[in-house]
Amino acid sequence: MPRQRVLSGMRPTGALHLGHYHGALKNWVRLQSSYDCFFFVADWHALTTHYQHREGLEQSVYDMVVDWLAAGVDPEQATLFIQSRMPEHAELFTLLAMSTPSSWLERMPSYKDMVAENRELATYGFLGYPLLQAADILIYKAGFVPVGEDQAPHVEVTREVARRFNHLYAPLLPEPQALLTETSRLPGLDGRKMSKTYGNAIAMRDAPEVVADKVRRMPTDPQRVRRQDPGDPTQCPVWALHQVYADSDTRAWIDAGCRSAGIGCLDCKQPLIDAIQREQAPWRERADELLADPKKVHWIVEVGTERARAVARKTLKEVRVAMGLAY
Repeated sequence: MPRQRVLSGMRPTGALHLGHYHGALKNWVRLQSSYDCFFFVADWHALTTHYQHREGLEQSVYDMVVDWLAAGVDPEQATLFIQSRMPEHAELFTLLAMSTPSSWLERMPSYKDMVAENRELATYGFLGYPLLQAADILIYKAGFVPVGEDQAPHVEVTREVARRFNHLYAPLLPEPQALLTETSRLPGLDGRKMSKTYGNAIAMRDAPEVVADKVRRMPTDPQRVRRQDPGDPTQCPVWALHQVYADSDTRAWIDAGCRSAGIGCLDCKQPLIDAIQREQAPWRERADELLADPKKVHWIVEVGTERARAVARKTLKEVRVAMGLAY
């Protein structure tokens, strides 16, 4: 029995940080052994919001792919490809646009909120983002799209687009299901969401000494002005990272030591530094091998792109026939 297909993508932001790993990549690695996984670099999607910033885009694409591979995404189990190398996505996007009501796109909360903040985003490309996303999914007839709960509405738009197409033309496009996954929203060094924009990230391939320096500089509970002052771990950004990286015994030791002032903040941070460095060691080793042979990375993407193209062309041919364009 063929495995059900999963599709997911990431915008090319360059080298990834720990938030990307715990929020998505860790889940991709788990899914690839159970599903027919298609993972793609969403470089067209990046241009919907950063159309004026094309410098370094190619470097960002391949830096990100290296991190995927370093994290354990296996090109023998999953299909990896680049969106912009697949004009079939753009064609399906155009064909779906013929019957998709514009009101479906205008009602997206993310569109309205972001345009209200930045009028330069009032473009056709950004308005059409959810429809391009639908084309990305439907062209592979993906059964599942792994998302957190906050992203489920995007999958619902894709389901509506598929339902309308199937009603108007032919029952060709399966409605994908949101594969609600347990995602860890990793906090950054300052307690906010980890993000390059905030400057509070630890990169997946940061050197051990860089990791140690970043963690040691993290702010802590403001009540602990002096070493002997007791603190409250729940008021400390370091504690939030311990929820991901520390076992129950370590957390109990930190909690008791902080509240009693039995340990200092640097004592609290050391187990976190050690855990992150242990996690990163195999990533850096695999990444070093890939960076020493960039042609291998390009070849992996090339093979995956052609594998994806074979699937996409078959779907597109069926869509053309259904819409009366088989001439």
